[in-house]
Amino acid sequence: MRILRRICTATMPILVAITVLPVAAQNPDGGAPPAYPAKPVRIITGGPGTLPDIITRRLGQHLTRSWGQSVVVDNRGGAGLVIGTGAAARAAPDGYTLLVSDRTALAAAPAAYKEPPYNSSRDFAPITLISRSPALLVVHPSVPVKAVRELIDYARKYPGKLTYSAAGPVTGNHIAGEMFKQATGVDLMLIQYKGGAAAMLAVVSGEVATTFSTLPVALPVVAAGKVKALAIASGKRYSGLPDIPTVAEAGVPGFEADNWNGLLAPARTPPEIIAKVNRDAVAVLRDPEVRKSFFEHGSEIMAGTPEDFARFIITETERMKRVIDAAGIRVSQ
Repeated sequence: MRILRRICTATMPILVAITVLPVAAQNPDGGAPPAYPAKPVRIITGGPGTLPDIITRRLGQHLTRSWGQSVVVDNRGGAGLVIGTGAAARAAPDGYTLLVSDRTALAAAPAAYKEPPYNSSRDFAPITLISRSPALLVVHPSVPVKAVRELIDYARKYPGKLTYSAAGPVTGNHIAGEMFKQATGVDLMLIQYKGGAAAMLAVVSGEVATTFSTLPVALPVVAAGKVKALAIASGKRYSGLPDIPTVAEAGVPGFEADNWNGLLAPARTPPEIIAKVNRDAVAVLRDPEVRKSFFEHGSEIMAGTPEDFARFIITETERMKRVIDAAGIRVSQ
C-alpha cells in the first residue's frame, strides 16, 4: 500500500501536466477558446463559373450572415478540381480552410492517378453532401438520331465514327461517356477539351457528335436549338425537363451518372468544428430559397450527416474504380 501511495504521489504531477497541456496550448491565457469562427473562413473549390464555384458562393453568402465572419471563396481550377482538393488536404486542420469538391476529385481521380495526390478517405473530414447534379446527354443536330436507342444503333452501325467530348481526364462527362460505352458496348471516340464550356462548344460547332453535360451548360444551347437533348443521366427525370426520359428509361437499365458536390475539411479538424459547420451548412441548404436557387442551376440538395457523406464517398470511390479499371484509364501527373 505504501508503494502504491508513493507511485500515485510521484505520478500525480505528470497526470495533471498531461491533462492541462493541451488546454494551455490552445488557450495561452488560460481562458475559454474563442467561439468558432473567430476570423474569416476560406473555402477552396473549382475555377470561377464552374458548378462547384456557383454552389460554394451560394453557401458562403448564407454562412457569412450566420457566422458574422466573411467566407472567402478560393478558386483553384485545373485537373478537374484535383489541384484544389490536394491543396485543401494539406491545409491546417483548424476549421478555417474548408473544401467544396466533387465526384471527379474525390472518387474518380484517386482511382485514375498513378500517384494520387491525396487519399479521400484518409485526408479529409467529410461534413455534408451538398447536392447531386444530373448530366444531360446531347447530340449535334446533324447526328440522325432522336432517342438513346437510335444513338446506340447508329454507333453500332458505324463503330468508331461517333466522338464525344469531355472537360479533361476523369471529369464528369468523361466518366459518363465511359459508363455509357461499358453499359451499351458501343464504340465512341473521346476528344478532350479544357473545361465543360469548351466541351459543349465542340458539340454546338459539330466538331464532336455528343457529350454528357451539366445542366447549367447544356440548357441554354438546348433551348436555342443548337443541340438535341436525348436523355437525363440520372436515376429519375429532371422536373425542369419533364419530357426528357432518363437513360435507363430509354433503354440502358440501371444507368446513372450524376455528379455530386460535398463540403469537407482537412483530416484531424476538431470534431466540434465539424459538427458546427455541418449543423449550420445543413440549415442553409434546407432553406426553401436556397433549394430553389440550386434547382435553377440543375442541382438537387442532398444535405446530411458527416457519417453518411463518409460512407457515400467510399461507395462512390469503389464504383468509379470499377469504371476506370474497366476503361483502362490512367492519368500521370
